[in-house]
Amino acid sequence: MAWIQFELINMKCVILAGGYGSRITEESYLKPKPMIEIGAKPILWHVMKIYSVHKITDFIICCGYRGNVIKEYFSKFNSSLWNIQLVDTGEDTMTGGRLKRIQDRIDDTFCVTYGDGLSDVDINNLISFHKEKKSLATLTAVHPPERFGVLNLSEDYVTEFHEKFSGESSWVNGGFFVFEPEIFDYIQDDRTILERAPLETLAKEHKLTAFKHDGFWHPMDTLRDKNRLEKLWSSEKAPWKNW
Repeated sequence: MAWIQFELINMKCVILAGGYGSRITEESYLKPKPMIEIGAKPILWHVMKIYSVHKITDFIICCGYRGNVIKEYFSKFNSSLWNIQLVDTGEDTMTGGRLKRIQDRIDDTFCVTYGDGLSDVDINNLISFHKEKKSLATLTAVHPPERFGVLNLSEDYVTEFHEKFSGESSWVNGGFFVFEPEIFDYIQDDRTILERAPLETLAKEHKLTAFKHDGFWHPMDTLRDKNRLEKLWSSEKAPWKNW
C-alpha cells in the first residue's frame, strides 16, 4: 500500500541506548550494547543511518550504562548532517523512564527506537501510516526469531501482548515507534517499563496501532546475533543498508 507522505522536517528520533546488554556480556562488559560494532561501526551508528536516509537527522540518545563510551565516540564524531543530543538517563532507569526523562525536549510527533535493532523498514511509510491512523502510538510489528513475546493484532491495532512465541505467523514488537507527546501521560517514573503498562494500556484503549513489516528485522541481543549481523554486513548484502 502506498501511504501519503508527510513532511518530516525537524522530526526527532529518540534512541534508547542505556541498557546493560546482559545477554552479550562477552562484549558489553566494556561498552554499552549499542556501541558493539558491526562492520567496524557501532550498531547505534547503523540505526542512525537508517533514519537519516529518511531525512530524520535530529537525534536524542538516552544514555545509561557506560554512557561515557557513547559520549566519547560522539565527541570525536564529525557529521554536520546530524544534530545529536546525548542525555544521561541513569544506569538503572527502565525504558519508559528513559523516555520520560527527555519529555522536555519533545513538542511534536516523534520517533523512538532501540539502539540495538536493525531493519529495512521504510520509516517514511511508518510515519505516514501513523498519521493517517491518527494514532497516539504506533509500533512496528515484525516476525521474530523464536524467542520473543508476541502481539495479538486486530486489523491495524494491537489488542494484547503475550510473553512467549507461539509460531511463525506471530508478530512481535520490533521497536521503530512513532509517538505523540501524549505518550508521556502513560509513563509514571524511572521504574516504568515502556513495553508493559504504557503500551498495554494503550492497546486496551485502542490507541496503539501496528505497522506490519514483513521485511528484514533483527536485534543484537546475543553474540550469535552479532555474528549473524556481522556476516550479513561482510557479504555486502546487509538488508538494512539502504544508503
